[in-house]
Amino acid sequence: MDTFSHALWARGLFGYRSRPWIALFFGAMPDLVSFGILLLIRILGGDFQFGGGPPPIDTIPWWLFINYNISHSFISAFLCIGIVNRYRKDIAFAMLGWPFHILLDFPFHPKEFFPTKLFWPLSDFSFDGISWSRPEIWFPNLAGIIILFIYRKYQSN
Repeated sequence: MDTFSHALWARGLFGYRSRPWIALFFGAMPDLVSFGILLLIRILGGDFQFGGGPPPIDTIPWWLFINYNISHSFISAFLCIGIVNRYRKDIAFAMLGWPFHILLDFPFHPKEFFPTKLFWPLSDFSFDGISWSRPEIWFPNLAGIIILFIYRKYQSN
């Protein structure tokens, strides 16, 4: 799933009570700490090229794979949320956008390009999913986000 969609799903599902910006951030955070850092490094290094699809796997630095596995694991997500929940339940609820991000990525990442390992580091299990960029996935995703925000708008009135 694209990072923007993750952020919007998290905002709509977990940011409606309070802390909308925290929900938005944690919806996007798993991608930001992996591909976002690489994007920033490439922009600052003058090596950024717009468009062209995903970069070839052999051009991606080793540390990004580690960051991706950590940030896309239920183990790390629920461990962090559990710690925060002990002290700040309002923030912990908004942080649920993080495991929801993982849940959305799991069926929509093929094994060729960053399969989501739900229980890393305990398991490398992943699923050979359907790419989120395919129209039959992307358009229902967009429709779902629109329906969710319309629902939230009328729910709050």
